[in-house]
Amino acid sequence: MFFDFTHNYVLENDRVILTPLNLAHINDLKFFSKEELIWKYFLGESNGYQNIDRYIAQAIQKRENMKDYAFAIYDKKQMEYAGSTRFFDFSEEFNTVRVGYTWIGQNFWGTGLNKNCKYLLFEFAFDSIGFERIGLGAHSENSLSIAAMKSLGCKQEGVIRNIFPSILSDGRADAVLFGILKDEWKNNIKNNLKNRL
Repeated sequence: MFFDFTHNYVLENDRVILTPLNLAHINDLKFFSKEELIWKYFLGESNGYQNIDRYIAQAIQKRENMKDYAFAIYDKKQMEYAGSTRFFDFSEEFNTVRVGYTWIGQNFWGTGLNKNCKYLLFEFAFDSIGFERIGLGAHSENSLSIAAMKSLGCKQEGVIRNIFPSILSDGRADAVLFGILKDEWKNNIKNNLKNRL
């Protein structure tokens, strides 16, 4: 089975619900446009800072164009929306996908919410759809994101040099690339991550 962009996938566990991002989420997520730290290293084409309406509209358009599939993140513990994440860079030929464009409000940082989101995304991608690999990446200066990916069990696979403007200087910065393979997920990462939720 390959990914169906027309289907409204809902991913859920005891902590979080991921629902397809739609225009109704603008009001739920508008508040976060004021949190500058969220967007410091955000690499989306439409930076969410003060541009949530455009960001969501573009995400929906990319789903209609069968390019990306974005979710709204709802924290069941705090009973409120917390951010967004998505699948993108689908390859039917190679049976791969990437996970990214993830952001959550600062109030949810360090609460385990991100781990729950990633568990649901990985489980769905590998166990339900059957992708062979998931790719991830981060701005090289974004130490929090890099540490989070390593803690999920992602393997660092390489660096793309000088691809981004540096946030910390007038120079350039690298992209750090990570990945998880289906066998790695099934053999150990799934259980290790599930036990840490």
